[in-house]
Amino acid sequence: MSRTTARFLAGGAAVVLAVTGFSGVAAADTAPAAPTGSAVVTENNAFLASAANSGVFIVPLPNASVAYDSSVGLSTTLPVTGGSINLSSFYGNAALDGSLLFVDVQTGKSVLFKQLAFSADSWRFTGVPNGSTTPVSLLKPAGTVRNSRTGTTQTLTSTGLALDAAGAKFLDTQLNTTFFTAGQAVGSFALTFNG
Repeated sequence: MSRTTARFLAGGAAVVLAVTGFSGVAAADTAPAAPTGSAVVTENNAFLASAANSGVFIVPLPNASVAYDSSVGLSTTLPVTGGSINLSSFYGNAALDGSLLFVDVQTGKSVLFKQLAFSADSWRFTGVPNGSTTPVSLLKPAGTVRNSRTGTTQTLTSTGLALDAAGAKFLDTQLNTTFFTAGQAVGSFALTFNG
């Protein structure tokens, strides 16, 4: 092989390595950021009192945060950790951090929901029971429901939040209670998804 051919091949290899190296840096610099936002599930005072009178308690667990307002009720904020959603097209889901523990102190039964999410496909707040891989539809927005989009930020608010029929049946079975009913008024719901 001549020196000219060797130099040409070496130069070509250097260009290929340089382009490959730069393309890796460029890809890392332009990788989309993980989505952010939160879902806020508010249990109104009427639901809280009814549940407590029946011996039923819902305990938010990390990384959920909780706040109580005597005029509104108990609000559980669940951070968005992933997913892809288009609220106006009813497509995709928002993955949420934290978990919810449902306890019936009268029967001594409990059920833990992890992998919480809001599914725009089914328009439901879902959770996967501990030891399962199948999500259960727990809650659905009710009352006046509005969604909007500004840039990359989507919001959904509902003045009401109702227990889904599948969730009511599952909870009554797991907790050995008759407290939960389809369409039961729970409170309100808000979702902010940026990504």
